[in-house]
Amino acid sequence: MNYLGISYEYQNKPALDRSFIPFGVWAKAYLEGAERPFKVALEREAGRVSVFSSRLRGEEYAEANLRYMERYVKFLLWSVGGWRVTICGCPETAEKLKAIYCRGGARDFDYNFEFDVFEREFELVICEEKDFPAANEQAKSIGGHLEGCRIGFDAGGSDRKVSAVIDGASVYSEEVVWFPKQSADPTYQYNGIVEAFKTAASKMPRVDAIGVSSAGVFVGNSPMVSSLFIKVPRDRREEVKSVYDRAAKEIGDVPIVVANDGDVTALAGAMSLSSGAVMGIAMGTSEAAGYVTPDGKILGWFNELAFAPVDLQPDAPEDEWSHDFGVGCKYFSQDAVIRLAPRVGIALSDELSLAEKLKAVQKLAEEGHEGARQIFVTIGAYLGHTLSLYAAFYDLRCLLVLGRVASGIGGDLLIEECNRVLREEYPSLAEKITVMLPDEKARRVGQSIAAASLPEV
Repeated sequence: MNYLGISYEYQNKPALDRSFIPFGVWAKAYLEGAERPFKVALEREAGRVSVFSSRLRGEEYAEANLRYMERYVKFLLWSVGGWRVTICGCPETAEKLKAIYCRGGARDFDYNFEFDVFEREFELVICEEKDFPAANEQAKSIGGHLEGCRIGFDAGGSDRKVSAVIDGASVYSEEVVWFPKQSADPTYQYNGIVEAFKTAASKMPRVDAIGVSSAGVFVGNSPMVSSLFIKVPRDRREEVKSVYDRAAKEIGDVPIVVANDGDVTALAGAMSLSSGAVMGIAMGTSEAAGYVTPDGKILGWFNELAFAPVDLQPDAPEDEWSHDFGVGCKYFSQDAVIRLAPRVGIALSDELSLAEKLKAVQKLAEEGHEGARQIFVTIGAYLGHTLSLYAAFYDLRCLLVLGRVASGIGGDLLIEECNRVLREEYPSLAEKITVMLPDEKARRVGQSIAAASLPEV
């Protein structure tokens, strides 16, 4: 097989997507002939800097070089994040990126997203070695504090969950349907959060701390970009940024810590397994991811792998939000199930919601419909090949797969195929990484209890 003049080979093609070009597989073949080094530094808040290095091929591979560097930088922007990207080496290719990652360019969405998070103009800088910034990672401990009376809150896009937790045991939990994505007035979200906090507080003699797991990208406790506030106008941005801190004050002078729901998912896995180097991937409305280091810390990275590239095929599906092609959310979410259904003759009514379409396919799989089962097998193959990419950036020992897509027999088929692909195609990864659904212990820990453990008292 050949893409942009680079020959690559892999077995175990996804059953329903034979033209899939795994970015990790193609990149490995590309790098075998690459000898020109370049480095990338990404600067985030508080002077945090992450540094990565790679290589390009000779100038006769100009198209492949640009494709590789652009996808490499794209992956870093969504795994790590940063308001300034500095590139040292291969300036002729790096210069071309400037016309891509700019306001009005092909990656305009990425440009504006980074601006929204860090509230400063996104920059792509090309420099010489002497001006290249030094790495400044500042990993921090996360969670695992269960003593005392705590509130654990999990803010999802369709429901909110809250637990009252005393010395690590849940004494009360509730799940309430809400519609934050439909509200342009952040008072709706604020009132829902306060109501949840007060309900949990009423079940305990006191409140020592509050921990929150929430969709979005955070700086401190502030949601800088979050789907929960997607309709809130910019002129009310300050209300959104302070929403959790203000809600905590309704309970009293207690510490509150807010973390991305993906990181809390990974934390729940790490707590249940009593080990680190855990990634959690939730396959639901989109792909949510989080990561806990081998020593039980978080890196402060975005981990927004929903927008990170996984497939290079020219006709890869387009993400409607970012307008990019072949990114994670189209392969590891209900979108993937719905996209693949017509390929096995499953017609889904337009009158059904996306969640209802997923349930319809899952029901067919449970009933033994071979085509429906192949959909989840295909997603498992996607995941197996993509893990070779993720493992190049994250030190992984365990991958915990969660979310509606992984429920029922579909999850079993997905995990089985993923592990088969790893064993047959990436044996060294198969020996290192355990891919699993949450076990009973992980379910007992739960997202809201893991959230409750976030603050140190």
